[in-house]
This record gives sequence, C-alpha cells and structure tokens, in this order.
Amino acid sequence: MIIDDLRVRASQRLRTVAFADAYDIRVLQAARYCANNALCTPILVGEVDHIVAAAHEADLSIDGIRVVSPSTAADRDSLVQHLLHTRSSKGLTQIDAERHSLDPLVMAGWLVANNVSHAAVAGAASTTGDVVRAALWTIGLRPGLRTVSSYFLMAWPDRTLLFADAGVVPVPTSEQLADIAESASDAFVSLTGRSPRIAFLSFSTKGSANHPALEPIRQGASLFAARRPEAVVDGELQADAALVPSVALRKAPNSPVGGRADVLIFPDLNSGNIAYKLCERLGGATAIGPILQGLAKPYCDLSRGCTSDDVITVAAIASLMS
Repeated sequence: MIIDDLRVRASQRLRTVAFADAYDIRVLQAARYCANNALCTPILVGEVDHIVAAAHEADLSIDGIRVVSPSTAADRDSLVQHLLHTRSSKGLTQIDAERHSLDPLVMAGWLVANNVSHAAVAGAASTTGDVVRAALWTIGLRPGLRTVSSYFLMAWPDRTLLFADAGVVPVPTSEQLADIAESASDAFVSLTGRSPRIAFLSFSTKGSANHPALEPIRQGASLFAARRPEAVVDGELQADAALVPSVALRKAPNSPVGGRADVLIFPDLNSGNIAYKLCERLGGATAIGPILQGLAKPYCDLSRGCTSDDVITVAAIASLMS
C-alpha cells in the first residue's frame, strides 16, 4: 500500500516537522516513532512543563526531541509584530496578538514560515477551523491561489485516489474548484511521483443533463485546463465515467481521462465528504486526511479521531509536500 512507500520516501528526505497538539499522547507517540525511525526530525510545540507531564503520564520518553515553548520562544516578539501587522486592520489588538502568540498552533506555523521547520502537523486535539486559521495567519496562501482546501488520500492495496475537497470548502465557486484542482494535482505528484488524471465530478457526463448546478463544475474544469494546458483533465464526468474505462468508452469516448482518473474533484463538500466516508466504511479504503492544501508551505491537518499511526503517516506526507 502507498502508506509504506510514503514513509520510506519521507525517511529519505528527513525533513523537520513541527507537531502542535503536543500534549496529546498520540502526537507524543508519533513524534517518538519519527525520531526513533528517522522518518523526520520532530519538534514538539507547547509549554515544556505540560509536554513533560503528558509524556511522564504516558510513560514515554521525549529525550532527544526538541521542544519549543511559545512563552519563551526566541522569536515570539517577531510573531506578535507579524500578527499586528497583518491582522490589526481586522481588529486584532496588541493583547490579542500576544495571546495568539502563545497558541502552539500559531507558533508551529510561525516555525514553518521562518524555515525553522519544513512543515507542521496539527489537528489531533484541534478543530480544522483553528488549524486553518493558524496556517493562514502565519504561512499564508500559495502565490497565485486564493483558496485553502483539503484532500483525502484514499488508499487500497492496488489503487490510490485523491479526493478533493472533502474537508474545507462547503460550496466552491468555479474559481475555487480550479484552485482545488491545481493544489490537488500538485499534491498527487509530490506523493506518488506520477502525473495525475483529473476528473471534475458531477451527476452529468459531458452535457447528458442540464441544470444550473452544473455550470460551476464546467467552468471550473475549463479554468483549470487553461491554467494547466498540459494536464490530463476532463469534466463534467459522472463517477463511473471517470473511473471505469468501459463506461467511459460508452459515455465519454473522447475523454482524455478515459475512465482512469486518480484525482477526483468533487462539486461540493457534501458529496466529497460522503464519498470518502462511504469508500472508507464500505469500500475498504484507508482514508488519510484531511490534508490542507493551497498554503505557501505545508501545514497538515488531522482528524481528531486519528490514531498515532495516522499522525506518523501525515508527518510523512507533510515531509513530502515540503
């Protein structure tokens, strides 16, 4: 399965990864594994006393793992000034900036923004909204994009698909769909080393139905194709026409995707979220994510229901995305 390959390739790069939510036993276990197995060089972000206490309670050693405490971090003042500079126009006060600078989520992002760490991982004990906010306030968007979105890596023993967006943008516009596809395409290349075949999904295949809801999908596919003329992309496509060559031959015989899509762009969060959970619960897939995309540097989110093994895998993905 691709998970093993991701970990091997991450260990070959040995990136530094900042772990927020470092008071959580699953994160501590993952950081210990990463350090012991040279998967990445972990940094635990949080107050030292709290991290030491959590590790002691879990009977887990953090010897040799760097800890960055927000309250005593050398560049905390520069973080405060950054927050004031970028957020004061939106009502952020000096007191607010100082308070946010103590947040491990924000400090982890600041470490990445300042090249102390290659990537950050959070979400085991934090909401996606809080992780996205910290990432935007510190790292910001990738140049040329205006959308933070997410993807799930869906892994079967003999197949790997990327679903986007299944975690962040509820009802994307055509511009946002193009942004999502651009980020997802790059993520697929960085994780698999292969060029993707991208399908913009719908209940219609190439005009087989007409409805106002189809226009953003069609326009999004056209916008993305104009941005990436070398990409193998098509839309709108029904899921079977995107994934089954024999069906594609009947429904969309001229489609460049040819029923072999490996990056699926969903029209909205309802469909994306439902699809990944059905594949996971009924289809035997391992769902890895949601992984944030569209940022200038990697800041990966986790489900709060994650295991320590999930944290390790996402750390590997963060390393490969850096």
